[in-house]
Amino acid sequence: MDTGFPTQDAQTDFTRARRRAVLSRLSGRLRRQPEDVNVILPFDEVVEALGNRGERNLGLQTIALDSIVGTVDRTREFDRSFRPISRRVRRRWERIAQAMRRGESMPPIDVYRIGDMHFVRDGHHRVSVARHLGRELIDAYVTEIITTVGAERDVRLRDLATKSHERLFFERVPLPPELRPRIRLTRKTWWANLAEAVEAWGFRAMQARGEFMTREQVALEWFRNDFEPVVQALRESDLVSGFTDAEAYMRISALRYFLLRTHRWDESVIERLREELRKPPPRDEDTLVHVLRRGTKR
Repeated sequence: MDTGFPTQDAQTDFTRARRRAVLSRLSGRLRRQPEDVNVILPFDEVVEALGNRGERNLGLQTIALDSIVGTVDRTREFDRSFRPISRRVRRRWERIAQAMRRGESMPPIDVYRIGDMHFVRDGHHRVSVARHLGRELIDAYVTEIITTVGAERDVRLRDLATKSHERLFFERVPLPPELRPRIRLTRKTWWANLAEAVEAWGFRAMQARGEFMTREQVALEWFRNDFEPVVQALRESDLVSGFTDAEAYMRISALRYFLLRTHRWDESVIERLREELRKPPPRDEDTLVHVLRRGTKR
């Protein structure tokens, strides 16, 4: 219960916020959540993984507090929900809490925006106190960072390695932005494998045509003349389920080649693949890896 005395209530607020941070971390361990669920995202590492293509000033805006998931500050004295995890911030935190409880106006914070995520440049304590007091919105000066690949708001620290591989893939296979969402992979190593497959397809296409193609031309031609027809055939033939389109393409295209040494599609190829896919993989082996290994033994 609040006492009505801003100084005393601010001190209690900080204690409660710290306790919530500890309980959240303990609850995550008991539920066996990944270690990085509550880790605040570091701006520099996120930008490095996604690729920086430029920035633009968007001026003063009102943003949702729960969209703020990261920081430019490397000290990381708050968790991902901006609960304080260090006692070092106590004095400043309580001073801001007192001011907010008295109804004093606060200057806008300063943030970077990547997609629908925000990263604090200035105003960590104001964000923390505002979230603790149950506020939903805050005024902020926003600078948007334009990245090579995007990321959802629930991206975690461990996801950055995969995002980095995704960025490298689109540097090697520069598809138009509107087509990129169709290419989704869940494992970081698969991005490099798919890039190699596209480049090999491009090499064969150039040999067949007898003319050079740029990376952009190879990417678009591969998507239209190989990726889309293969995925459509797979869906119509009900050959795969539980995979993204890109994973299904990788799985079947590689298996098709290892089994039959061909890049073509016809009814005999589809029937041979259907027979192979009816065989369940061992429980201790990754599905894609097992299928490819089994194909190479033929």
